[in-house]
Amino acid sequence: MQFELLELIFLSDKRKQLLLFLKGGPKNIDEIKEALEVTSTAILPQIKKLKEKSLVVQEDKIYSLSLIGKVLVEKMQPLVSIIDVFEDNFDYWAERDFQGIPSSFRRRLGELGKCDLIQPDLDRMFELDPKIVENLSKSSSILECIAYFDPSLISMCKELARDGVKLSFLMSGPVFEHYSKDYFEDLQNILTFESVKFFLYSGELRIANLTATDRFVMISLFPKSQKHFDRESLISYEPSALQFGSELFDELLKNSIQITQISHE
Repeated sequence: MQFELLELIFLSDKRKQLLLFLKGGPKNIDEIKEALEVTSTAILPQIKKLKEKSLVVQEDKIYSLSLIGKVLVEKMQPLVSIIDVFEDNFDYWAERDFQGIPSSFRRRLGELGKCDLIQPDLDRMFELDPKIVENLSKSSSILECIAYFDPSLISMCKELARDGVKLSFLMSGPVFEHYSKDYFEDLQNILTFESVKFFLYSGELRIANLTATDRFVMISLFPKSQKHFDRESLISYEPSALQFGSELFDELLKNSIQITQISHE
């Protein structure tokens, strides 16, 4: 029986989408057809199959989830969401090491929703994508977690801090040492801004980059091979992704200490 239900739900995209659509409440056939962009001829046989298995019930001309249907759909949603996230950029996820993302957040990757893949030009590897720069300039708060050295970070940080943007930076130990050595005076100057905070991660930071703002979330992961880092990133503008990114940053922050001053060695 369990395999019959799995096949019923997942072997038809129309049935799967219908169940998820009815999660929002009872609907008539016209609402279903419009939302799923289907004809009556295409969807009615699928509704019939769901009714036969008691996942959907009909009262007059209104369709709704049964109690069993509601329980199943509640469990379906996270799985369907994470499948969609992986399928949209499958090659990226397949080639990346995302074990640095805490397990509780790996289960929530579906919250990233629709993601765009950003692939920097080889001749402009250390320049931010113009769309990212534009969105950063329009953000009122930025949470930045980084585990690699980016020469453009300091100048960007200074400019945003002068504009009054709230900035929180979380860095791995080796990266912070690199900045402290090469940009000592700049770091000292940046730390004078009340709106800027620096944190040092304790241990190995295995997420290459996480940028979480009030406008977008961008995540970059190291490749499994560790042979090269191409700075490819995934970016999402969905509300669920913004919350995911902010909460992931807060989780990483639990394993860090705040830096209030730096010493010149």
